[in-house]
Amino acid sequence: MTDPSPYPPAGPGDGTTVPRPAPRLKSGRWLGANFWSRHGSLFMWRDYDDEVVREELRTLREHGANVTRSFLFWPDFHPAPDRIAEECVSRYRRFLRASADVGLPTIPTFLVGHMSGEDWDVPWRQGRNLYTDGFMLGQQAFFIREMVRRIGQDPAVAGWLISNEFPIYAGPATPDEVRAWALICTQAVRAGGSQLPVSLGDGAWTMETTGKDNGFRLRRQEDLVDFVGPHAYPMDDDQVRVHTAAAWACEMSHFGKPVVMEEFGVSAALCSEANAATYYRQVLHHTLLAGATGWLAWNNTDFALDAVDPYRHRPFELGFGITRTNGTPKPALAEIDTFRRVLDAVDFDRCSRSDTGTTLLIPSHLEEHPRVSAAERAAITAVSHHAYLAAKAADLAPALVRELDAPPRAGLALVPSNKLLTAPTFDLLLDWARQGSTVYLSWFAGAGGSHRGAWWPPLERLIGASHTLRYGLNEPVGEVVTWEFAEPLGDIKAGDTLRFPVSGQSDARAMLPLDEAAADCAVLARDAEGRPALVRRDHGAGAVYLATYPVEFFGSATPGAHDGDEVHRLYRALAIQAGVRPPLSVDDPRVHVDTLVHASGLRYAWFVNVSGSTLTAHPVRAQAGVRLEDVLDGRDLTEEVVLEPFGVAVARVVEA
Repeated sequence: MTDPSPYPPAGPGDGTTVPRPAPRLKSGRWLGANFWSRHGSLFMWRDYDDEVVREELRTLREHGANVTRSFLFWPDFHPAPDRIAEECVSRYRRFLRASADVGLPTIPTFLVGHMSGEDWDVPWRQGRNLYTDGFMLGQQAFFIREMVRRIGQDPAVAGWLISNEFPIYAGPATPDEVRAWALICTQAVRAGGSQLPVSLGDGAWTMETTGKDNGFRLRRQEDLVDFVGPHAYPMDDDQVRVHTAAAWACEMSHFGKPVVMEEFGVSAALCSEANAATYYRQVLHHTLLAGATGWLAWNNTDFALDAVDPYRHRPFELGFGITRTNGTPKPALAEIDTFRRVLDAVDFDRCSRSDTGTTLLIPSHLEEHPRVSAAERAAITAVSHHAYLAAKAADLAPALVRELDAPPRAGLALVPSNKLLTAPTFDLLLDWARQGSTVYLSWFAGAGGSHRGAWWPPLERLIGASHTLRYGLNEPVGEVVTWEFAEPLGDIKAGDTLRFPVSGQSDARAMLPLDEAAADCAVLARDAEGRPALVRRDHGAGAVYLATYPVEFFGSATPGAHDGDEVHRLYRALAIQAGVRPPLSVDDPRVHVDTLVHASGLRYAWFVNVSGSTLTAHPVRAQAGVRLEDVLDGRDLTEEVVLEPFGVAVARVVEA
C-alpha cells in the first residue's frame, strides 16, 4: 500500500541536504557510569575494599556497562610537591585488576579538586592560580605524567580525563590561559607514554555551548582532545526541555570530535526512582539521536555516608546512584541495560545519522563580537533549543549550523527569533533563496532591554517591505498571539489559525509592524489586529519568509510550553512548501521520529514519546512498500507504534 505522505514534493525546494555530525570513538562506544565505591566514596583509596568494588563492577557489567570513569582524588594521590602517594597508586592498581577481571575498563581522571559540590584542594597549593602560576602548572603536569607512567600501560585503562569540572574548581580565566593549561596537561599524558584518548573533563561548559565566558573554548581544544564530554543537570519548567537538555548540549558540542555524554543523572532527593528511569531513557535516546557516542551516568551507587563531607552538608548527593547502598540495581540501571541491547541490535558503531534537509542557524553573537549582553547570549541558546524541539516535533531532524563556520545550504533554513546576525549573513540567506532554498526568519526585539529591535540591515532586500517602528518604543502584543492564514502554506489551509502564548520579559514582548502601502511581498497570515504576521517574498528559485513575531522566544519562556506549542505546525508547513521530505514521520508532534543509517545501507528508525501519555502513532513513509520491525522483539510497527508514557521504540526499516 502506498502511504499518503504529508510531505509531497512541492514548492521551490531543490532537495538540498546536509550531513549531521556523529563522529565515533575509535575504540567503539562507551556505556557505563562514573565510579566511586559505596565503601568510602571520595576517600575509597584510603581504605580500599576490593571485594565490594568487584561486586559493584560486576553489577554494572551484568547490566550492559562496558566502561567506568574513575577518579584519582588529587589531595590523596599528590600529597606534596613532586611526590606521588605510592600507597594510593597501589590501591588503584588493585582497582585496575578488578576492572580487567570483570571486563570493565576505566577512564582515570587526574585533577579531582572539585567533587560533589565541594572543592578539595591539594594542601600545598596556598592559593596559587592553577592556570597561570608556573609552579602549579609544573605540578599538574608532573602529577599527570607520573600517573600515566605508573598505570598507563595497564589494559584496563580506556582513556584519560584531565579534570573534573575544572571551570568550577579553578574558576574562569582568559582563553589564552585556558589554552596554555590544556596544552600542558594533555601533553603531559603523551609525555607519560600513552596515546589513549584524552579530554579535559570541563563539562563542555564553553562560550560556544552556553554563551557564558569562563575562558574555555571548544574551538581551541580541537587539536588537544580526542573527544568532548558534556555534563548536564538541567532545571526547567518544561518537561520536554528537561528531557532534551543533554541532547541539546551534545548538538552544541559538535566541533569535529566524538561527543561523550560524560555526566548526567538525578538525585533520589529530587526525583522518584520511576521518574529517574524515565529521565535516563529519554536522555539516552535523545543524546544518541543528537550524535553522542558514549554515555557515563552520574553515578554508579548511592552512599550511606551521612556524617561524611560533602554528604553531611549536601545530603542530596547521597542518592545519585543507579544502584542502592545495598548494591541492588535501580530502574535507571535497567534502562541502561535495555539501551545497550538497542545499541547491539542496530550495530551502533557502524551507524551514522541520516542527512537532513533542514538547518538551524546559530548566530555568531553567541560566542563572538564585543558588547553583547549576557541576556542576549542566553536568549540565543534558549530560542535555538526551542526551535530545535519544534523542528523535531515536525520530524525534520534539523542540523545545527553556525554562522561562523561557512554554513551549508539546505532545502529549509530556519533562523528563529533573531536579533543578532552579521550583515554579510543576510547576503548569504538571499543567495540561498535564489538558489532554491526556503529561508525562514522571525524578528526579535531582544532580551537585553537596550537597542530594542533587531540589529538588521534594511528589510526591503529581504521581503520588499519596510517597518514602522518608533524609536525607543516596542510595538506591544497581548497575552496570546493568533495568526489567521489568508493563503495556504504547506498543509495549513487558508482560514486556519495558529496560537502562540506570549511569555518573557516586557522588553521582548513585541512585534515588527510593517508598512503595507508600498510592500512587495505576499501576506500569508495576519494577527488579530489585521497586521501582517507572516510574509513571503520570492527570490530566484526560492523564497524568504519573515514572521513579525518572535514565536520561538515566546515558547522558550513559557512554562510547560510543549504541551500545546504550535511552532512545529509552522515549521512542518514550511518544510512541505520547501519540498523537504523526511523519510519517516508520524501524525503526532508528541512523538519525535529520527533515523540512523548503517554502513550497509540499512536504516533504523527511532520513535520517542516526549509526553506522559500512552500514544499510538501511525508512521508515514516517504517511500512506499517498506516494513518496520522492532529491533528487540521483531514486532511489526509498520501501521502503528504504541508507546508508553515517555516510551521509545526502535525499528528496522525493511524494504520489500
